[in-house]
This record gives sequence, structure tokens and C-alpha cells, in this order.
Amino acid sequence: MKTSIYPCLTLKGKVAEAADFYIATFGDGKITQTSPFVISISLSGEKFMLLNDGPTSLPNPSISFMVISETADETEAYWHKIIEGGSSLMELGSYPWSPKYGWVQDKFGVSWQLYTGSKADTPQKFCPTLMFTGKQSGKAAEAMAFYTNLYPRSGINGIMKYAEGEGDNTDYVKHGQFKIKDYITMAMDSSFEHGFGFNDAISFVVECEDQAEIDKYWDTLTFNGGREIQCGWLVDKYGLSWQIIPKVLMELVKDPERAQRVMGALMKMKKLIVVNLENA
Repeated sequence: MKTSIYPCLTLKGKVAEAADFYIATFGDGKITQTSPFVISISLSGEKFMLLNDGPTSLPNPSISFMVISETADETEAYWHKIIEGGSSLMELGSYPWSPKYGWVQDKFGVSWQLYTGSKADTPQKFCPTLMFTGKQSGKAAEAMAFYTNLYPRSGINGIMKYAEGEGDNTDYVKHGQFKIKDYITMAMDSSFEHGFGFNDAISFVVECEDQAEIDKYWDTLTFNGGREIQCGWLVDKYGLSWQIIPKVLMELVKDPERAQRVMGALMKMKKLIVVNLENA
């Protein structure tokens, strides 16, 4: 499933090892791009960017990846591979929402929720899951509406609130599913003190067709509490990090000599200006 949104994992000094590990763990994968700074991989047709430079923060469970399997055996096989060098956040077992489920943080610090369920309900194999905690707790529904109003080919597929006796605010989202630009994403609230929140170790790359599309997303995401960073990076009002880039950027950096000029121009920008990159 090819979309123009995909996650970027900052794993300094470990991108080659991580690429091999994830392909070996999940199968149906391949390396699609390699450079000293970035390795891109495809897992079940979905793109992940592994970044070898940039932010100093480390991944945490505020952003995890729901992995949809149709059999308990498949879920269990993933668990035994990912847990090597990692740690359990919720033990593998049977739960009311899934006959076989476990939440694990791998040796690189990236979190995976291994879920056994129907692909008819969630056809995307890997779904990023946003946990709104701390000062963002209770904002999952608001954020889902914000993102689906901003991006095309978007919509909220369903929201489930906490029930009485489940240990959290009944106005909060226990599980929500939505899509932005056809990319299925999940969200939840948690009022507990977890000691972590969104940071820039995991960001979302949005490939844009033209300058107008870049301007729209950049201006909306940085407005009212968001902030510009550098090189096409920004943080929105919920603390989520985005990279808003032109789709043509991948073509501009294919030639090593031209890539140096393009990257030199890019490093001087906050919001990316397509014509300046093309003329570099």
C-alpha cells in the first residue's frame, strides 16, 4: 500500500542493523534506498525511513506500531523475534480485544503492538498508534479531527471511549482509528503518568506535489501552538513531529554532485521552497 505519508525513525548509528532486523523479523521486506544518512525499507509494501542523523531524542511508546496478523501463530512468531534485546510492555497473551496480543519495545527503542485480528477491518499491516499522555492527555479525538480536516483522502473510521470501571476518564479515547491521505493511523488517550510523550525521534514524512501543498500543511501545522524547526521539520500543537517535503526531492538528490548542492540549500531553510531546491 503506497501512500505519500510514512514514518521516519531516528536510529543513529544503527540504521543498517535495524533495516536488516525489521526485514528479518517481519518478512516480505526489502531495502529500497540506502545512503550514509538514510535507509528506506519496505515492509509488506509500506515505507519506513530510518534516519542516521538529526534529532538527539530517543523513541518511546507514545508512538508505537500496531502490527496486524490474522493468526495467533504469526503474532507469536513476531513476538519471539522482537523481544530479543528488547522488553515487554504488555505480556503476550489473550485479551478481550484480541486472542493473541502483546506490546513490546525492541532493542532500538521502537514499540510494536502485536495484534491478532481481521485484515478486513484493518487492511494496513503496520499502523502507527499515537498515545496522548501528560499535557496532551484527552486530546486524541480533537487531534483526529484536526488531522482529517487538514489532509485529503482522510476520515475517522471509529472512536471507542473508556467504559466505567476501565480505570480511565470515560470522556477519553480508548481506541480510535482514522486515515490521512489513505494512511491508517490509530490514537488513544491515557491519563496515567507515563514519563514520556511525543518527541522527534519518530516523525511523519509528508511528500507534497507542489509548493501550494507544502504551504498549506506547513502553515496549518505550525499555527496556534506549533513551531518551525529546520530543513522541512516542524512540531505541531500536539507535539507530533512532521517532515513536509516536496515529492520531487527524491529525484533531486539521486545525482551525488547535485545532491550536495540541494542539501546545502535545504539546510538553510525552515519551510522548504521547491524552486530554490530545483535551482540549486
